[in-house]
Amino acid sequence: MVVWERPEPQDRPVPAPLSRERIVRAAVRLADADGMEAVSLRKVAGALGVGPMRLYGYIDTKEELLDLMVDAVHAEIRPEGDGWRAALRSFAESTRQAVHRHEWLADLIGGRPRLGPHALARGEAVYAAMDGVDMDTVVPVVAAVDAYVIGAVRREITELRAERATGMDKGQWQATYGPYLKRTFATGRFPALASVVRDGPHLDADETFWSGLDLLLDGVEARISG
Repeated sequence: MVVWERPEPQDRPVPAPLSRERIVRAAVRLADADGMEAVSLRKVAGALGVGPMRLYGYIDTKEELLDLMVDAVHAEIRPEGDGWRAALRSFAESTRQAVHRHEWLADLIGGRPRLGPHALARGEAVYAAMDGVDMDTVVPVVAAVDAYVIGAVRREITELRAERATGMDKGQWQATYGPYLKRTFATGRFPALASVVRDGPHLDADETFWSGLDLLLDGVEARISG
């Protein structure tokens, strides 16, 4: 029986009441503050003021805890808007915002489908917004948008982590490596890349995210309308 179907044990009122919800909230707070390395059943128990063994009545493994944490954040992702395009843009935006609020999520999203109640509710909302579009189109469209959003936000979080690790923001990084690129492009070996760097648009993270998403959705609209 999976964790979402398994009944919680009868809790004892002392020394501290427990529930899966309290355990997951504590784990999310630890991860938000100090990353996934701060999350273990022992550390979560310590944050709740109980012994680690008390958690095992509610959660069998750390993997179950991670599943519950990811599902809890899925409650923050709710596609809204009239029509499939507005709903997919809202889905993309709320997913991106959730990952930036909980950076550790960037390491856990993707892969096998999430089957917790909040993840299922998110999926239901997305597919319901595609009502009227043939199923052969709906499935790859949602998969493509999901893949784009996951890839984009992972790149954004990776860049944020690199800035913190190196102490160099994007402008400082460009100033450091700019002379090297200038010398390299002067050799004439990379004319197309040099043209992009010299003449292409230099977008910030928001502009990059939304322009890429709109290009994808324009393609979807052409496919649906065609």
